[in-house]
Formats: sequence, structure tokens, C-alpha cells
Amino acid sequence: MTNQHSPTDLRERINSVLPDLIEFRHDLHRHPELMYEEHRTSERIREELAKDAISFAGDLAGGTGVLAHVPGQAENAIGLRADMDALPIHEESGVEHASTIDGKMHACGHDGHTTILLGAAKVLKAISTEHDLPNPVSFVFQPAEEGGAGGQRMVEDGCLNGSVIGPAIERMYGLHGWPAMTENVVGSRPGPLLAAADRFKIEIRGQGGHAAMPHTTADPITAAATIITTLQQSVSRHIDPVLGGVVSVTVVQSGSAFNVIPDNCILQGTVRALYPEVRDTLKSAVHDIPKSVAAALGCQAIVDYHDGYPVTRNDPSTTSAFHELAREVLGDDQVEPLEFPVMGGEDFAYYCEQVPSCFFVLGQCPKGQDTMPGLHHPAFDFNDQTIATGVEMFCRLAMQ
Repeated sequence: MTNQHSPTDLRERINSVLPDLIEFRHDLHRHPELMYEEHRTSERIREELAKDAISFAGDLAGGTGVLAHVPGQAENAIGLRADMDALPIHEESGVEHASTIDGKMHACGHDGHTTILLGAAKVLKAISTEHDLPNPVSFVFQPAEEGGAGGQRMVEDGCLNGSVIGPAIERMYGLHGWPAMTENVVGSRPGPLLAAADRFKIEIRGQGGHAAMPHTTADPITAAATIITTLQQSVSRHIDPVLGGVVSVTVVQSGSAFNVIPDNCILQGTVRALYPEVRDTLKSAVHDIPKSVAAALGCQAIVDYHDGYPVTRNDPSTTSAFHELAREVLGDDQVEPLEFPVMGGEDFAYYCEQVPSCFFVLGQCPKGQDTMPGLHHPAFDFNDQTIATGVEMFCRLAMQ
């Protein structure tokens, strides 16, 4: 590993820009923008990049994505990524820098991710003015992680293949704040880290009528109840327990009166899987079971299934190198490899499909606290005390 800067020297550089980075995060937090609406966020990023004479290309992935670049000696680049979008949640954190836009907030910490990536760009640019970096570094500021597949659109726009700015990226890193882990502790795992995340909608069409005479109807609610419970058997009886899978029905919509059996019922939900064969089995089950059950009860089921993000699959050697570097830089007590994957989805998966990649987590829970508000909670706020660690890890990974 090339180690041209001591930890002390690098940390001094990070500390010199840290106050500005914290204020930048607070500014983003006050002005959250939903997926593909991140115009102000994108403009703020460009302003900061321009201040430090960091080259960049904008208007990517539908208009708000930004790809910045700092040259280096190697033929191919290291890629670092952050997501920028907020969530449609009303903030209840009570912090001074709380959202000023009702119904929108940075409940997943993307303001922190973006700030960390910007900090890494600033520090690495400063180092590059003194001597060449060992690797070119590309900084991927992407929109629309929260359901919009902004990562996929950044890939499609050429952000990895060298057609936008800088050479092709040969290795990617990304991070996510992790409230379940103590602040400034990092960790990851090889192989599947986060699940494929699909969604479905099932419309059950029946024949409504008087609730006192169900025998004259084809009850879509009864069919829906049977479908919901039967879908769980697709997991418990068709999936190897050690491989894991989830089918969750999360929306049930039907009826308008207590004494009327309605004509139809709508079900919506999600499928999560860590392996392709499990995903295929559960996808088939969501297509087949509702139709068979509905038919047996005199109804009809129309299934609308949408493939979502693929599995976020970390490259084993890249992940091993990440853990080795983290122990060297942060110390053994600040590295906790993740034993098990998590069934949440993440569009960093699209980068993993293209180049060897490692997605890791950065602990958020303040020392002395057992818990803090979780991701997507209205009281969540990214922990400013972890920004420096995130910047340092990104810088070190880029200079390996």
C-alpha cells in the first residue's frame, strides 16, 4: 500500500476543512431535495468543487448527477460514491439545522455521505497540488438512491467507463451511516451485504355484494387474506433457510362500508433476496400463488411485478483490503466486520455489477448512548462527529 502521508498529516488536513464541511452538511440538511430534484444540492456541490479547482462534469443521470475527478499516476481510477437525495418525511429531530421544507428531510443521512465525499475531494486535490496521487480518483455524486436507481443512470451515462471525465474506474467504494454501530466504527462483509429489493402490486377482482349474504359474492378480501398467508409459505417451504428471503405485504386497500363486500382488493409489498436463485423463486411465487388462490375462490388476480435494485455484492478481495486498511488507520477497536447481510436495498449494487467494489458502514451512535433514531426515522440526524473518519477512510482507500 502506498502511504505517502502519515495519519497525523492527513488528519490535520481534514481538521482544517472540517468546520466548513459541517456547515455544508447543515446547509444540505436545511434544504432537502427528493430524488431527481437535487438541483440546489448539485449546484452547491459544483460551487465547492470550483472553489478548489476540482474538475467536474455535471447534468448527469437526468440532470443533477456530478462526476468530479483528480488526476493521479495509475492508468485507471479509484471511484468514491455518495448519494444526494432526501426522503418525503416530516422532520422531528429538533436540531438547529432541521429541514426548512415541510414533508422533506435527510432521514437517511445522504447529506452526511455527500459531505464526506466532498471533503475527500478537497483533501485529495490539496495533496495532488504538492505531488501526484498514486491513483486518479473519481468522485461520484449521484441522485435518486431512494427508489430512483440514480446509480444505474450514472453507470449508463458513462461515469465508470472513462467516457465522461478521467480514466475508467477499476474499483469502487461507498459508505453508509449506521445508527446501530458506535460512532466512527467501520465494517463491511464480503459477498452479499444488502438484498435485491423488488416490489409488487396485486389486484384481486371479485364480485361484491351484501355482507350478510357472502354466498352470493366472490369475496376479494377473503382471497387477499389467503394470498397473504400463502405467500409466506413460498419463503418457509421453498427457500433454503440459510439463504434467506423476505416477502412482505405492506399495503391492503379495499372496501368502504362495514356491511358491503367490495368488488376488488389491492395488495402491495416487497420481495427481498440475497441470491439470484432465491429472487427467482420468490418472483415466481408472487406471480403464481395469487392467481391460483384467487381462481380457487372465484376471483381473478392481476399481478404487476417490478424488478428493483440487485444484490449489493462486495468483492471479497476489495473488502478484505478495506478491513486491513481500516485496522491500520483506525485501530482494531474501530473495525467490526459485519457477520450477517442486511435485507435492505441499495443502488450501490449497480456499481458492484460493473467493477470490484466495497460498500461499508460508518457507525453513528454517539459514545455513551445505547441507541439513536434509526435510518428513515423522522428524528434521525447524521452525526457530525463521524465526518472526519469518513473522509479519512475515503482518502486512504483512494491512495492505496
